[in-house]
Amino acid sequence: MATKTENNNTTATDKKIAVGNATVNENEMKNSSLHKFFVDALKDIYYAEHKLVDALQTMHDAATTEELKDAFEDHQLQTKKHISRLEKVFKLINETAEQKKCEAMDGLIKEGEEIIKSTEEGSMTRDAALIIAAQKVEHYEIATYGGLAQLAITMGHDKAADLLEKTLQEEEDTDYNLTEIAETSINFDAEQED
Repeated sequence: MATKTENNNTTATDKKIAVGNATVNENEMKNSSLHKFFVDALKDIYYAEHKLVDALQTMHDAATTEELKDAFEDHQLQTKKHISRLEKVFKLINETAEQKKCEAMDGLIKEGEEIIKSTEEGSMTRDAALIIAAQKVEHYEIATYGGLAQLAITMGHDKAADLLEKTLQEEEDTDYNLTEIAETSINFDAEQED
């Protein structure tokens, strides 16, 4: 129920938001180009995370070593949490959680599928190639979540920014873990193959 206030023409539903050194009307923020881009980018990564759940299962099934299989399984569970966290972000900014086709993720997944087709089953070369494919995905996600977190901060969506930063940290940790797996044995073992 919108009511007029005594000293201005805003309504009770026109909530003011502190953004940097300024205060803006929530409705103005929702109509801004930056907010629209932010929501669009959220929809893009929301789609990407959904697609990644299935792709990680494919990568898990194609991996040779138990260590890499476990890493893909852990990342799949984490990705499901990221989907849930994105749904909270949408809710915090009063938007509907929707997916928008992410050409970048589709391309990265297709590249991963090509790696599986072009490498020998059961080989360390395949595992090394799968790690690289997974890290390309991680770097895309790191760039996306890092940018989204900063936009959320800029627009005064502090709770949303906290959630996005938590996901960003988890993506960085996954990237680090994949590097550790590669450097510990897989790359060396792959180099020994004919």
